[in-house]
Amino acid sequence: MIGSGDHTPNSYPLMEDFYTLQGEGFHTGTAAYFIRLAGCDVGCVWCDVKDSWDADKYPIVAADEILNRALKFESKTAVITGGEPAIYDLSYLTELLKENKFKVHIETSGTRHLSGVLDWITVSPKKFKEPLNETLVAADELKVIINHPSDLAWALSFKNRVNENCKLFLQPEFEKREKMIPMITEFILMHPEWRISLQTHKIIGIP
Repeated sequence: MIGSGDHTPNSYPLMEDFYTLQGEGFHTGTAAYFIRLAGCDVGCVWCDVKDSWDADKYPIVAADEILNRALKFESKTAVITGGEPAIYDLSYLTELLKENKFKVHIETSGTRHLSGVLDWITVSPKKFKEPLNETLVAADELKVIINHPSDLAWALSFKNRVNENCKLFLQPEFEKREKMIPMITEFILMHPEWRISLQTHKIIGIP
């Protein structure tokens, strides 16, 4: 469920924002300010932030206020996530962040056109809704969640749909990680262009 809200080009339904370490993918372990926008039209059954789906549950916050909160912290990396952040026109927010020397990352399912000025694009495709080719080609990082053994072959189907410099990651669904990690390990040994991504923030108990 997306929810209508009162979003304008200069404000967004904000579920939460916080300063922490990136827990997943290429930038694991680096400090970043996370901006979690509410609203999603993909609806993964194993989503760990289902509360983010309905944008109407959350306040509409001005981009300037989001920036002011981010400026209180040391890192100049901002990660826009969700929900599905590409639902919204991110032009104003990303330009504001860039004007203040932030590197802007986005985490998206790839199902919508991207907007704004982005330094790093992480696409995490979902079986429930096909990602756009244009978003896959633009991706700096492909992160496929492995929830079932069949997901490994599905992940491989994206290899030739991303650009040659895109970093390839397989990430076990957290609740099934003990079962999935041995399969992912064996897969990567056979396909060494891939890497494993673990949700280290959950393992060490930080946001």
